[in-house]
Amino acid sequence: MDIALLTLDDFNAFLNKVFTIKISDEIQLDAELIELTKLNNYSPLERNPFSITFRTEQKNEYYEQGIFTIVHPQKGNLELFLSPLGFDNVGMKYEAIFS
Repeated sequence: MDIALLTLDDFNAFLNKVFTIKISDEIQLDAELIELTKLNNYSPLERNPFSITFRTEQKNEYYEQGIFTIVHPQKGNLELFLSPLGFDNVGMKYEAIFS
């Protein structure tokens, strides 16, 4: 799947669904898609920029930003650059920005 063609609407049906973040071959995290955010249009691309936020159940640790494989049975595999946002009352949040 070409991530350059993805739009915010492509993720609407997956809000509050669980994905898997593959940190490595040995480490995989369940992550709920908890937020979809439309961003200001500063991009020369045709699509409107947006972000998606996942939340894991990690309480005391997190992984540094980087490119990870995000897996969903219906959405398939996506290679996304994720940045840690911080902890909330449930766990650690990670964000991917599509500009």
